[in-house]
Amino acid sequence: MTLTDSPAVNRAGARYGDPDFVLGATSPVIEQQLRHRSVRAFLPAPVTEEELQAVVAAASSAPTSSNLQAWSVVAVTDPARRRRLSDLAARQEFIAEAPLFLVWVADLDRHHRLAERNGRPLDATAYLESTLLGVIDAALAAQNAVVALESLGLGSVFVGAVRNHAEEFADELGLPPHSVAVFGLAVGHPDPTEVAGVKPRLPQTAVLHRETYNASEADAGLPAYDERLAAYNRAHGLTGAWSERVLARLAGAAAMAGRDRLRGILERRGLPSR
Repeated sequence: MTLTDSPAVNRAGARYGDPDFVLGATSPVIEQQLRHRSVRAFLPAPVTEEELQAVVAAASSAPTSSNLQAWSVVAVTDPARRRRLSDLAARQEFIAEAPLFLVWVADLDRHHRLAERNGRPLDATAYLESTLLGVIDAALAAQNAVVALESLGLGSVFVGAVRNHAEEFADELGLPPHSVAVFGLAVGHPDPTEVAGVKPRLPQTAVLHRETYNASEADAGLPAYDERLAAYNRAHGLTGAWSERVLARLAGAAAMAGRDRLRGILERRGLPSR
C-alpha cells in the first residue's frame, strides 16, 4: 500500500503535490480518479472475460459525436502477439507481461462498409474532422474504460508508442482500411511491490481559465510545479522537471520515434485528412 492509499490522505493535495489544496466537493468517483496512476508491473492473474465485458460496456457508455461510435478496441491476450506488439511499441516489457493489452482504434471502416452495403457516398470521411472524430471517440471510450477497470481493482497504463509503427500494428491486428490504432492500454492486476505513486499534475491555475484565456496567470505557477515534479521524479529514480521534459519531447522530429510519419500513414490507411 502506498501513502496515497490511506483514507486519511488528502488525495486532491497528492494529485497536485500541494498539501494545502483541498476539495470542497468530492464523491467516491472523484476520489477514485484522484488515486489514478500508471501501472507498469502486473501480477500474472488474468483479466476475466466478465471484467473485460464490464470495461467495454463502460467504454461504450462514453459520449460519441453524433452517435457515430467511430472506434473499436482489439483485446490481445495471446502471449506471442503481445510480445510482437511490445517489440513494435518501443520494446516496453510491461506490454508483454500484462495479461491483457487493449488496442484502441479510430475506426471509420465500419461506416465505409455500411455505405457500401447501401450504395451511398461517404465523402466526408476524407476530411480531417472525421479522422479527429474517430480519435476523440476512441480517447473518450478508453478513459471511461480506465475509470471502470480501476473500480474493479485493475490497473493500466496508456501506450502511445503504438503510433511508432502504426502500419505494422495494423498488419499484426488485421485492421481494415479506414482505421488506425491510436494508442494501447496494458491492463492487469497491479503488482503491489511496484514502486510508484500519484504523479503531480499542473496546478489548476495553469489549466483553468475563467471567461477568457490568461497566459500570464496560467504560467505564473510553472516554476513551483517544476520543483514539485522534479522532487517526485527524484523520489522515483527519474530526472528533470516538467519544463525540461516538455522541451526535450517536443524539440523536433527526432524526438517523435517515427510518429512524424503519421500523415503519410493515415493517407495509406484510407484516412487522408484533407
